[in-house]
Amino acid sequence: MKLLKSLFAVMLMITCVNSVLLAKVIVEGSTTVLPIAQRAAEELMDSNSQIEITVRGGGSGVGINSLISKKCDIATASRAIKDSELNKASSNGVAPKAYVVAMDGIAVVVNSDNPVRKLSKSQVKDIFTGKISNWSEVGGSNVKIVIVSRDSSSGTFEAFNELALNKAKVRADALMQASNQAVATTVRNTKGAIGYVGIGYVKDLADVSIDGIRATPETVLSNKYPYSRPLFMYTDGNAKGEAKEYLDFVLSVDGQTLVKREGFIGLK
Repeated sequence: MKLLKSLFAVMLMITCVNSVLLAKVIVEGSTTVLPIAQRAAEELMDSNSQIEITVRGGGSGVGINSLISKKCDIATASRAIKDSELNKASSNGVAPKAYVVAMDGIAVVVNSDNPVRKLSKSQVKDIFTGKISNWSEVGGSNVKIVIVSRDSSSGTFEAFNELALNKAKVRADALMQASNQAVATTVRNTKGAIGYVGIGYVKDLADVSIDGIRATPETVLSNKYPYSRPLFMYTDGNAKGEAKEYLDFVLSVDGQTLVKREGFIGLK
């Protein structure tokens, strides 16, 4: 009996030591950045068994608010942090530090049955705000346009709203989706649909050129594509400890190769 108790005590001690040694990092936010964040976490945990990284989506606003409330170590965002968020962070003793981890183009995508593959910036704005409501008005078939948009907590929604719509309101009957993948799936399965996704989500979708320019790594890096943007990771002050190890990996040559494999545009 004493031997069993001793063995149990040793096993409990080992478990406690392992729990102490296992460093945990929580990454939360943008669904656009999610594929990069998840793959980087998997790669780092494969090479370092003493680190546990949890990655969650929810949207850029969700991630930034989580950082402000000290519920995550790294917030991912597909837009820059707002002044109102900075003020809230300061009031809570948090000093967000931005790290650009990749570049992205917000691609305008349509259902594959749609013959329209070219639009102007003004046509995009008029379509998403409701001034143009039928594809025949822009050289397509006599089919009603179905708007598919991200929801308002999304950094992609805010970036597109600023870059493409000049902050005008999206059509009231737009189908609001919680993620890039949901937008992609809805556009793929809905006749007459048009939406927008990060370039890494285009894949088998039909993307549309804007004023003759498609979203490609070259056009995004040269800033020729009109809906180009940086992708961010935020920490409270300069990254430290395991959060720094994670960010250092994302920004390394290997990490940026991973970024490109996920369909985004690397910095190196």
